[in-house]
Amino acid sequence: MNTPGGNPMPAVHWYDPHAAPLNEARDVIDLIGEAWSSGATWVAVPADRLPEGFFTLGTGVAGEIAQKFVTYGVGLSIVGDVSGHTAGSAALRAWVLECNRGRHIWFVRDAAELAARLATAPA
Repeated sequence: MNTPGGNPMPAVHWYDPHAAPLNEARDVIDLIGEAWSSGATWVAVPADRLPEGFFTLGTGVAGEIAQKFVTYGVGLSIVGDVSGHTAGSAALRAWVLECNRGRHIWFVRDAAELAARLATAPA
């Protein structure tokens, strides 16, 4: 798929919304491998498929997952409404905002928002 400027839009590997949550580091590495196998440079994961503790920053789960995606050069998009989590945590709210300013990890409401971001993202 091409963007309005004619540049190719990055391929996205969608994590099955009915699959088990990503509970272990090995699950995340396997998912990154699946993305590579399909030629994708981004992975979209439904917010409810993230492991217990992801939205509690003190657990380190979010940082561990984020670091794996950054290390392996694959973008991570967390898809879905995370406002219930951010409402109760100023630190999480700040982290989500910071991620959305970057080029590696995004929190988006839905597939349409992800497509719009990818269409305007620098190559």
